[in-house]
This record gives sequence, structure tokens and C-alpha cells, in this order.
Amino acid sequence: MAGRVAHPAEPGEAGEPASWQRSLRAQFPIVVGHPDLVYLDSAATSQKPRAVLDAVQTYLTTSNANAGRGSYPWANATTALVENARDRIKAFLDDPDPGRSSVHFTSGTTEGLRSVARDWLPALLGDGDEIVVPFADHRANLSPWLEAQELLALRGVRVRVRRLPYQESSGDYDPQALARVVGPRTRFVAATHVHHVYGVDMNVHRIRQVVGPEVPICLDAAQSIGHLPLSTAALDVDIVVFSGHKAMALPGTGAVWSRNLRGPVFRPGGWSGTPNTVGVVSLTAALDWLDAAGTDRIERWTVALTSRLTDGLARMDAYEVLGCRSSLTAGTEVQRRRSLVTFRHREIGSRDLGFILFSKGFMVRTDGHCQAGRAEEEGSVRVSLHVHNTPQEIDALLSTLANLQ
Repeated sequence: MAGRVAHPAEPGEAGEPASWQRSLRAQFPIVVGHPDLVYLDSAATSQKPRAVLDAVQTYLTTSNANAGRGSYPWANATTALVENARDRIKAFLDDPDPGRSSVHFTSGTTEGLRSVARDWLPALLGDGDEIVVPFADHRANLSPWLEAQELLALRGVRVRVRRLPYQESSGDYDPQALARVVGPRTRFVAATHVHHVYGVDMNVHRIRQVVGPEVPICLDAAQSIGHLPLSTAALDVDIVVFSGHKAMALPGTGAVWSRNLRGPVFRPGGWSGTPNTVGVVSLTAALDWLDAAGTDRIERWTVALTSRLTDGLARMDAYEVLGCRSSLTAGTEVQRRRSLVTFRHREIGSRDLGFILFSKGFMVRTDGHCQAGRAEEEGSVRVSLHVHNTPQEIDALLSTLANLQ
């Protein structure tokens, strides 16, 4: 959680990669197979370890069938795989009451949040109620709530949407300002675990302290799943939505975990149809791999790398690092960025800088990053890391950027 000093790097992380990290890096075929390229876009989609690819291959060549549609062994095995995946997600999220909670599969975070807004939220709200949502996070965690407000208005139910306030000094949510926003008609809060542009742990646990024990909290965990531990018990949230492809699984599969304690039980509307069984298989394998690797260790590694990058960028006048400026000072008490760093060159446009970096072998994201309230012309370069990245790659990137000053 934010508000703490980031874990220091483990021995060896400041120079040569630690032996455990070398072992994990070797498990990514695409990384090993392209030693001349550096993948720095894990926030957009993650690369897949061999264990995930093998699990998919095994399933497709031994027991591929539809789930819940047949009684023959392959169909039964697939049905069991899907149901076991729900339990696996609950365990990965440190579910405090797995007998009450539910897991529903979606195509990803965006569709999951839209399902919550479309299928669950309206039953919670009445005329004159208020919801609090983020206006500077990913658009996927703003647009669905505004759409729900419009749909309810057509039914004659007027819902006020309030802005979730941010702290300028740290970049995360502002609990003191939130206390002035929350009122007796507050019925719902949407939040983000880790910001997709600034890399900040948004201190969601403090939201519960402000809103009290009855208000449901929905968490966008797209940028935290697989990068750091996420305990639904500790955060005391009610809904967690995430994408599998950002957590080392295949594209096209995400999940909505619902605690079903506050508000109505979450049930997606309409006929669900055939689940993405291959994606579900890959997601279970990815969570197994992440547990074995240790998300706490992955967090320490990526925080160390992003600190290395921000410390280097802070010494270059040509670059502006987006987000909390206080966190650019080594030894700061402000939290360091988790897994991603976003910056601009003061003279070179972000797209041009992206082309230059790719010509040197670095793959980064360059645009507005789907941030709500920001135009695409406010582009920037986002470097997002995972456990397969190394200090040497960061140093090589910094050397390239230094030559562009």
C-alpha cells in the first residue's frame, strides 16, 4: 500500500540480476528469443511464461470441449477447469469469505466494469443517491458510471456523480478531501488500485476508513494483478475487476470478483454463452506461476527498477516525469512508482520519441494512455516493467535517453 517507503531492492538487484530473477526471465520464450529487443510495455499486455503456453497447448490437444454443455469426459473436464478457476481466483485475491463470493468471467477489465455498471449498480441506487468515481484514472473506470447515470435518468432516477479527489503531493486519493465529498446519500465508490499512468498505489484501504462499513467499493485492478499482492480482505473492497492478459494469461479473458456482502448479489445480465475456456485455462496457469514466483518479490523487483529509471530521469533536464515530483528523490518518504514510469521529452514529441527508442530496440507505449480527462495530443512515453526486465535494460534505456538531451 502507498504511504510507506518502498521495499529496498534485494541483494544483487542494483547490479547483476539475482539468480531467482534470471531463472524467471529464462521462462519467457519471447524474451529469450529476442535478445536484441527490450519489452517495456507490460502495462498494455504482459508476456507469457512457458508454463502458461504449455497449459494452453496441453488443454487444446487433450481435452478441448465446451463447458457445461455435455456429459462426456472432455466436456466434464472443461467444466471442472472453469469452476476450479473461480476458486483459484478467490484464493489469489485472499478472499475473506469464498463461500459467499462469486467470480464471473468477462473479456477484460473494460467489459467487467461495464457489467458492474449495467447489471449491478442500478439495483443499488435510488432517486437522489450519489456515487463517487475517479475522473483522472483510466477511461474504463469512468465511462461506465457516467453511462449508468444516463440510463437511470431515462428511468426517472436522478443520480449525482461526485469526483473522487486526488492529492497533489503524492498522486493518490485524498482521504481528507473525500470526507468532504461523502454524504448520507453516498451509495457507491469506484477506485483504482495502481494508476495506469503514474504508477501510484492509490491507497484504497483509506477509502474504506472514510466511507464507513456500508458503502460498496469497486476496484479496477488491471495494473496491480500480477505486479503486487492484492488482498481483498485487507483492502475491504466489494468488487475487483481485472484483465487476464495483463497478468500473463491470454487476451480475451478477465474476471469480476464480487464479495456479495454489501448491496445486491452480482449477477451479469443476459445469457452468458460459451466461456473463453482457453483463456480461463491460461489464467489459472498464470496465477499458479505468479504465486510460485511470489508477487511480493515481483513487487520489490519492479519497484527497484522503476526507482532506478526515475532516479536517472530526474538528473536529465530534457525530461519531465509525470506524477508526483517528490517521489523522484532517492530516499524519499513518498512511495516509489510500481512497475511503470511515464515521461515526456521537453522538445521531442512522444510518438517521435517512441520511434527513436524502437530503432534502438526499446518497445514502449506512446500516446495519451486512455486517461480520462486527457486528450491524445497530451501524449507521453510510458515504460512499464515486469519481472523479466533487468537493471541492464534500464541502464541501456537511460543511456539512449541521455544521448537525446
